[in-house]
Amino acid sequence: MSTTEKALSQPHSLTRIELSEAPSPTIADGSSRSPHDTHENHDLTVHWDGPHDPENPRNWSFKKKWGATIIVSAFTFITPVSSAMIAPASEQLAKRFDIHSTVLLATTTSIFILGYAFGPLFLGPLSELYGRSHVLQISNLWYLIWNLACGFARSKNELITFRFLAGLGGSAPLAIGGGVIGDLFDAEHRGQAIAIYSLAPLLGPVVGPLAGAWIAEKSTWHWVFWSTSIVDAAIQVLGVFFLKETYAPILLERRAAEIRKRMDEENASGVVIRASIHTADRQWTAIFSKALVRPFRLFVYEPIVQLLGFYLAFVYGQLYLFITTIPSTFQDVYHERIGIAGLHYLSLGVGLSCASQINAWAMDRLYAKLKARNGGVEKPEYRLLTVIPGSILLPAGLLITGWTAQNRAFWLVPDVGIALVGAGTVVIYQSIQAYVIDAFTLHAASALAAVAFLRSLAGFGFPLFAPTMYKALGYGKGDSILAAVAIGLGCPRAPWLLWFYGEQIRNTSRFARKSDR
Repeated sequence: MSTTEKALSQPHSLTRIELSEAPSPTIADGSSRSPHDTHENHDLTVHWDGPHDPENPRNWSFKKKWGATIIVSAFTFITPVSSAMIAPASEQLAKRFDIHSTVLLATTTSIFILGYAFGPLFLGPLSELYGRSHVLQISNLWYLIWNLACGFARSKNELITFRFLAGLGGSAPLAIGGGVIGDLFDAEHRGQAIAIYSLAPLLGPVVGPLAGAWIAEKSTWHWVFWSTSIVDAAIQVLGVFFLKETYAPILLERRAAEIRKRMDEENASGVVIRASIHTADRQWTAIFSKALVRPFRLFVYEPIVQLLGFYLAFVYGQLYLFITTIPSTFQDVYHERIGIAGLHYLSLGVGLSCASQINAWAMDRLYAKLKARNGGVEKPEYRLLTVIPGSILLPAGLLITGWTAQNRAFWLVPDVGIALVGAGTVVIYQSIQAYVIDAFTLHAASALAAVAFLRSLAGFGFPLFAPTMYKALGYGKGDSILAAVAIGLGCPRAPWLLWFYGEQIRNTSRFARKSDR
């Protein structure tokens, strides 16, 4: 019996093995390949068993796919809850740690987001070496340890340090979650999954301060951290049992390793069994060098990443500016108690949640309709149509919120503006995420890392100048400046330019997906 027959006779019946003179590794995408049986040698390559292999995550059952999506979204939700939950307890922190600087006080909140900027640079590469599931869960344990430690901090320096370390671990779902969605769903059915996944990091900073306001009023700042740690521990337990590996290269490498084990020593001698995606680039040195450098190369050389990166950075930054100033707005202007002031986060949550679901429905249907109109050829630009209403809702919400709060209009009116800000933010965020994933395909993780780095720096920096800006200009003029920037970056630039010229830009790109025709 030949070596090939020996390997194929093993119990791993779903494995297809190719025999070739030299390894010709390709990215495992679930497509079938014709075996090269004409060459007799000792290099065996393991592929998926055709396009319907049930072990390929793209072919998992509906229940299994959405189970993984929901758990990843839960990880992505709970860490942003921590990012802003401390905001309503700022006064308690100022008294406890003798903080008099508004910038330093804002830093205790926003330093967590700085961890979001740096964590993805090494957590993304680690997920390519060790798999999505392992890195997600170990990083979450890291976050859990340091978030718990924040509740025991004895000085402002300890609190800031622990918050930054917790943010590093908490960034893992943002760095890896998009990859999990890409592993599980094809482009035409990805919209709903992206909607749920991308809503989590935006809804988390809304739920966090809402809960934090009542904790601050009824208890102490310690429980802001301890309560989130309890919830995160429960999510971690679910992840251990229900979050399976989705990264195709890791799954095929496991399959190759299993075949190597099953082959007897005589026939295994001199035989190299490799996954179809196993190349020199899968070494940790190559992965890290590319992953650390590529996001910055993308930002330097890719106009798409520059346009969308700056725009999304502003959108994310103003969201955190809003999140950190909502309590003070309603406490100072409307003289509400901290717990009641925190209820206004509900309006932001309503805007985020409703717009997210509407946008998810619209994205998938518009994508399918435009693809059919284009003879079945897909284009990432089909994701950008929904950015246009988002780029209008955001500045409109900023203007309504700022001037109605400035003139002390009935409290429900600024809440309408806050809801519009949430709606515009989530529509822009989801559509850009989907576009980047579709446009950069194999390099999507690096492109998302480049965009996320800028976004997180803005999320860290914007809250630092917010108190000074509003104190000097008032809410009306302050939000008018933000609205003007939102119009300048969004309405005439990012969505419009890429809608008309995106395909042309992609075709000259080093990394982006080229047009099919």
